[in-house]
Order: sequence, then C-alpha cells, then structure tokens
Amino acid sequence: MSPTFSELTAGQDIGSRTVEVSRTDLVKYAGASGDFNPIHWNEAFATGVELPGVIAHGMFTMGAAVQLVTDWAGDPAAVVDFQTRFTKPVLVADTTGTTEPGATIEVSGAIGKLDADAGTARVDLTVVSAGQKVLMKAQAVVRLSGS
Repeated sequence: MSPTFSELTAGQDIGSRTVEVSRTDLVKYAGASGDFNPIHWNEAFATGVELPGVIAHGMFTMGAAVQLVTDWAGDPAAVVDFQTRFTKPVLVADTTGTTEPGATIEVSGAIGKLDADAGTARVDLTVVSAGQKVLMKAQAVVRLSGS
C-alpha cells in the first residue's frame, strides 16, 4: 500500500535496498540508453584513460538509487524531482563466469522535509558502493495523496 502524506514525519525511514551490478548489466544499460562509452565495458580502455577500471554509468547509478523511492511511493509518477551530485564512480569488476556481482550499490532513504502546502515530501538518499558515498545530496521530491 502506498504511503499517504499525512502519515509521514521528517526523519522517517523509507527502507533500503542492495543493487547487484555486473558488467552484463552495464552492456544492457548501454543498449537501452545509447551510451556506449567504452569506460563502461572495456577494462583496457578505462584504465588507459586513467580510471581505476570499468565504471557504471552515472545515470545507471541514479536510476538504481531512485528505484527505492518509486517502489516505496508505489508510483514512478509520484517522483516530481530528483537531483544528485556524483562524488565517486561505481567500479564494476569482471566477474564473468561466476555468480558474484561486480559491484553492489547500497541505497537507503529517509524523509528529509515535508511541504504541506505543496503536498510533497523530500526523500534524502544515502548511496554507497565499496564503502564510499557515490552520490551526494541525492534527493527526490515525491507528491503523495493527502490521507
């Protein structure tokens, strides 16, 4: 059941999720998004441009993070704004032939602010991979029904 605005309080936890990422996921995302930059799938190219290895697309990481909010809200259209700043790349190791993910992204969220006049809640997200925050000021504004 979707939350209603009246039952929310600032600081309230909305949950968490772990997203496992493989290089296959990055190739699939490249096909869907049209972003075929080789830093997202080619180890030699990525290290050749002085990256520590293959990195996930920034928009892939943002999408993985905001999915927590859309699942919680029960409707993707409830998210009326989403902004963030990228701070660290998500490194995705080559784990081809194993069941291990190349990376994990840990996402948790809490209500940061309520705006009764607009009927919106700002959800503040914490997004971590390999023990480091990969997104800062990740905030989604959600419009929910009143009661």
